[in-house]
Amino acid sequence: MLLRLTYLAVTSTFALLRLLPVSDRDKDIEILALRHQITVLERQLGATRPRFSPAGRAFLAALLHRLPRDMPGQIRLLIRPDTVLRWHRDLLARRHAARSRPGRPGRPRTVRSIRQLVLRLAEENPRRGYRRIHGELLVLGIKAAASTVRGDPSRCRDRPGTRAHLHHLASFLRSQAGALLACGFSGTVTLTGTHLYVLAVIEHATRRIRIPGATPHPTAAWVAQAARNLVTDLQDAGIRARFLIRDRDGKFPALFDAILADAGTETVLSGVRMPRVNAIMERRVLTRRRELLDRTLIWNQRHLLHSLRESEQSCNTHRPHQGIANARPMRALPAPIPELDAATRLYVRKHDRLGGILHEYQHAA
Repeated sequence: MLLRLTYLAVTSTFALLRLLPVSDRDKDIEILALRHQITVLERQLGATRPRFSPAGRAFLAALLHRLPRDMPGQIRLLIRPDTVLRWHRDLLARRHAARSRPGRPGRPRTVRSIRQLVLRLAEENPRRGYRRIHGELLVLGIKAAASTVRGDPSRCRDRPGTRAHLHHLASFLRSQAGALLACGFSGTVTLTGTHLYVLAVIEHATRRIRIPGATPHPTAAWVAQAARNLVTDLQDAGIRARFLIRDRDGKFPALFDAILADAGTETVLSGVRMPRVNAIMERRVLTRRRELLDRTLIWNQRHLLHSLRESEQSCNTHRPHQGIANARPMRALPAPIPELDAATRLYVRKHDRLGGILHEYQHAA
């Protein structure tokens, strides 16, 4: 705009110099000719309004600024005199706003290396929300606010209203998390059409997931053996759970509850059509389906077990969980990196699991 305004000022100066030797009679004739041309242009434009560039507005307002207040009404212009005055007021307002603007508005700018890493994680993991990416940064020891990651509102998948209705239940589960387990069945279909059923158990306190097994026929004997294996694993890990939450699925026989009761774990059944009572397990089933089962083709039972083991290991050792402040079930969050603002580049290496379905990030050696 400044270059265009300078060009208009220079050309108008030369035009003014050209008019100096011209007589008043010739000037009057030129004015009448220009007025006639303006009249013809207005007749051709009709209801269409002429468009002025910002430089043209500024130059026209500057030319008419020194005229008396009633003089613009007597001049034949393509726009109304009030419009010219409004242009002049807007020009002064923008100039005042530019001078009054602080030198460094808002909070400090995000470090470029962190911004590039956030964009990389978002591009490589399009199904992750901004809180999940924020947790990945904390796992890498990068201390950043969640609002720094939240560049796109569409990534926000939080619905506070849903959680508000379960305030009392959530408080109870949080206070008793150290003694609670949850389990449930989920299903998938192989390429041959075989239905496979997966039994999974999750700890409320640490969010550690355990997968006793998967089978196409969840008989009472198989489920009972899975319960024995679960009890053995918990005893080896030194975990004493008082309650286990499960739904009323018919796949669970009475022997399943009896085996857990002998180990000191009482089974608590969720209400009919009340999946939120077992919300943590239900959420984990949905996460496994979205991140793993919906993105791969399961060949057979062996392939499914291999995929589940890889997913279980990634979930327990690397994946940040929002329910435990973005920590990992089997590893604590590392200490934040000191003097991160001075780092010009972050060397983060990506480790793929299951052919790139799951991504893990860690600092390069």
